Amino acid sequence: MILPAFAAPGRFYRGNLHTHSTLSDGILPPAEVCRRYKAEGYDFIALTDHMIGIYGYPIADTLPFRDEAFTTLIGAELHSGPMQNGELWHILAVGLPADFAPANAPAFVPVAGQETGPELAQRAVDAGAFVAIAHPQWSGMTLDDARSLSAAHAVEIYNHGCAIGCDRPDGFQFADLLLSEGRCLTIVATDDAHFSEPDHFGGWVMVKSEALDPQSLLNALKAGHFYSSQGPQLHNVEVTDGTVIVESSAVAAVIVQGHGSAAQVRHGRSMTRTTLTLDRCATSPWLRITIVDTAGRRAWTNPLLRSTR
Repeated sequence: MILPAFAAPGRFYRGNLHTHSTLSDGILPPAEVCRRYKAEGYDFIALTDHMIGIYGYPIADTLPFRDEAFTTLIGAELHSGPMQNGELWHILAVGLPADFAPANAPAFVPVAGQETGPELAQRAVDAGAFVAIAHPQWSGMTLDDARSLSAAHAVEIYNHGCAIGCDRPDGFQFADLLLSEGRCLTIVATDDAHFSEPDHFGGWVMVKSEALDPQSLLNALKAGHFYSSQGPQLHNVEVTDGTVIVESSAVAAVIVQGHGSAAQVRHGRSMTRTTLTLDRCATSPWLRITIVDTAGRRAWTNPLLRSTR
């Protein structure tokens, strides 16, 4: 089968799903954030300021920055708590209604009577949002925390701001363990840009949609019709009973990952059509593919859930 992101109709649009402005702790106003992403070749962004009391619980109105070549999704980074380590949850919600009611989160410390993180995530999903577990490594999240967020569509598997700021960018362990427990999840790469350091233009999603339209993009995100990247491009991925065929921009490695230690790799030079057998992944209930270019930049497919004999 061809993975859904490549079989779906439409074309790929480049977008960032996690960004901040002067409405919370970013250093650029919303208009300038949008201008810079558009100038760098992005088709859309979600401006996701911290929806917390010290900033006035903002949801950024980015409608004035839309045009025929660039659009925005309304979103926020939601907070409530606590997680097992005593800190507030960080929950990425894209596609929120502008009147979404905030949680009782006056500041970045828990208070009595707050919604739990899972309750807040469920409320965002019920309101129509695409919800991702934000920067789990940075947050000090436990696997039990991640398990409890059952409403989430996705895990943030690469966060460029966390890579630049503290070398904690990773969400793969959480995503892979949840997949092996039977969760149906996608994976997203983001910037988490604040523009106070070089935390921008480092990780994005490529969303397959029939139109550069906020609702079409949101529907595609929920359907898993996207892949994530730091630079390399994926053109097509096809999985049969025994092989994976990957068509891409020129890369130096193609890796298939699955349950537990299941993984296979093909190394080479300027590979654009790569075939791997699935011997070591034959019994894995899920697969995902990573491609790596000569600069070490990666792109990742969403997981494929599969039945195995």
